[in-house]
Order: sequence, then C-alpha cells, then structure tokens
Amino acid sequence: MATADYVLITPARNEDAYIEKTFKAVIAQTVLPVKWVIVSDGSTDRTDEIVEHYASEHPFIELLRRKGDPSRNFGSQVHAINAGYDRLRGLKYDYIGNLDADVSFHADYFANLLDRFYADPELGIGGGSIFEEKNGTFQARGTNSTSSVAHAVQLFRRRCFEEIGGYVPLKYGGPDWCAEVMARMKNWRVQSFTDLPVYHHKPTLTAEGMIKGGFRQGRMDYSLGSSQVFELFKCLSRIGVKPYVIYSVIRLAGFYRGYLLREERQVDGDFMRSLRKEQYTKICKHLVP
Repeated sequence: MATADYVLITPARNEDAYIEKTFKAVIAQTVLPVKWVIVSDGSTDRTDEIVEHYASEHPFIELLRRKGDPSRNFGSQVHAINAGYDRLRGLKYDYIGNLDADVSFHADYFANLLDRFYADPELGIGGGSIFEEKNGTFQARGTNSTSSVAHAVQLFRRRCFEEIGGYVPLKYGGPDWCAEVMARMKNWRVQSFTDLPVYHHKPTLTAEGMIKGGFRQGRMDYSLGSSQVFELFKCLSRIGVKPYVIYSVIRLAGFYRGYLLREERQVDGDFMRSLRKEQYTKICKHLVP
C-alpha cells in the first residue's frame, strides 16, 4: 500500500443531519489525514456543536467558523474552501481533497485511492463513484462518469491543485468542472473509480429544488462556455429518464437565457476551446460505434 500524507477541507453550511456520517467514515480510515479543516460557512443549526465534539477527541480535526454570505451561493462555498486552504499553510502533504459533509465510504477508501495516485504519476484528480439511495438501496448515480470526479470527493495531487490555482469562485457553480478542465489543459489525468463507492446521503438538488437548480445549472453551463450542440445532446438524452424530464427542459432554458441576454462568460477563450473539444469528442464516441 502506498503511504502519503493527505489533507481534507469540508465546507459545511447547516449539515447537522448528515455530517456525523462523514465524521464516522473519516475517523474509521485505515490511513488518516494529516489535517481535516471543517469550515462552518455561516451555519445556524448544530453543525458547529457536532464538529467541536469530534475535534475535541481527534487532534487532526479543526473547526473554522466563517460568517459566510446571507444566502446560499456557490461562490461562498469556494471562499469557504479557500479559507480552509489557508489554514494548511506550512503543513507537509502530498494530496489535498474537498470532502462534502453528506457522504460516507468504507474504511479503506483513502488507502485505496492513494494507491491509485501512487501507481499513476499523471493522475491529478481522483475520487470514488457516487451512489445514492433509491428504493431503499444505494445505487450508482446515473450521471457517473469515469472521466469526471464529483465535487463531493475530489482529491487532488498537490502539484496539480497548485498549478491550476485551486478552485475558482463562480457565480453559478461548477468549480469542480472548471478544475477538471484546467487540470487536463495542463496534461493531468482525471478519473473516478467505480470500485470505490461513495454514499451520498442528501438527495441531489435538495437545497435548491429541481426547477431552481436546473435553471441555475443551465446558466452555469453557459457561463463556462459549454457547446450548444453538446448541451442539446446532453439534455435531450435525459428527457426520457425520470425525474430528468422537467429538469432537462429547465436546464436548457437556463442555458439559452445566457445567449438571449448575451451574458459575459466567466472563463477565457482557451478554456472554452478546450472544453468544447472535450465535448465534441464525447459526442463522437456516442454517435460512432
């Protein structure tokens, strides 16, 4: 088994319903993190109290309180992660991970993941595969892709994280997607591993709702320069799958709103060209046997 030092950052806003599952999963790891900073991003529930309890028993856990923004937004989440990153200055570590406060995994999760990094020096971002509860059992999420790692469990090789400048605060979200594209632009590989299950306990889009969340994600796609052809291909491919019918239509509406209003993109031309090249390659793989 590979041995390496890793650190974790968890932005948490009112996660008292799920965060203990994450604590129990991390504490049980056969390879523990050097440091785990939980950034309470303006929590008003019992999140801080729960973190303080675990921090009092485990020296590698640290609570960092942040006032946060009055309303939930994705820029605030990245600011929270960056605040946690600042607390890691001076520490020696090889890998740095974002870990959401509503996931759990097996005790050998990080040991196995570190082995994958050790075996592949070009792996810049890695993580497990998301499983969500459906009909009483956890099943692989339909949108999982081995070429993308869910934001909830993105683990970076430190050099990759520093080369891309970490997460970028984006108005409509997508810092994980942005990080993956930038990593590939710098010749790093991104991969999720289907044999490393990550159990996501809070249903997707719970905080926003399907309509609001879908519209926001459409605006996110536009802001990052997603191709019109790819957006249509992606959303239309999901229309026949419940509960994505309404969601897909709403996401397309959010996407085309950007075109109608000629909104400014949040990325530069090089990023857009690289992203669209990736998207056209994915389309071709689906169309050509």
